[in-house]
Amino acid sequence: MSRDGNKRNPRQFQCEDILWNTFQRMSEEQESDVDDLINSALSAYAQLAGYQSGVSEEDTPPPPVGPAPRPARVPSPFSTRSIPSPSGPSPSGLAGAGGLAAPPPPPRTALSEGSASGSTAPLYLVFDNQKYRIDKDQFIIGRGSKSSDLPIKDGNISRKHAAVIRRNGTYFIKDLGSTNGIDFKGMRIDNKRIDEGDVFYLCDYELRFTYKR
Repeated sequence: MSRDGNKRNPRQFQCEDILWNTFQRMSEEQESDVDDLINSALSAYAQLAGYQSGVSEEDTPPPPVGPAPRPARVPSPFSTRSIPSPSGPSPSGLAGAGGLAAPPPPPRTALSEGSASGSTAPLYLVFDNQKYRIDKDQFIIGRGSKSSDLPIKDGNISRKHAAVIRRNGTYFIKDLGSTNGIDFKGMRIDNKRIDEGDVFYLCDYELRFTYKR
């Protein structure tokens, strides 16, 4: 059941037949609902465009107020290369026609391996005596073998039970509207930033997170 902050209401919009057929085929192959796929696609696009989506804003500042960025200028979350100057440096390393040398790239700051906030280091999940490396923007945990990155074959686990979401280098765990929820320190939670050593429970299954290799 969806919580108050995640209520779904009927919406009507124009959609090309070929796009709708594609989502239907994806839903069959991934054992998911078309509505779930469309919501996931809209959420992913909102995150790429710089808008917050899916995770509460309790632990992060609100997005800046301003016009929505044009899709063509949204940087890819998987690219860390800087955009070169249109003119580029001359072979001698001096300024081009503008008379000014191109500024050097900012130095990269080394982050501690165990940092949970702003860290680009991957997160590790310890489950059933196995260690899983999480280095993607959305890591799904659930019963569905095709729709989950970590499948748990138990009828008490929802098909898409929870997700580990990476946003701006910080990881969060998010309940995806599951029946039995996520427990943290004896309390049921909807979402939380993942700190070093945090332990969560999905029914009787322990999920332990660490930033240490």
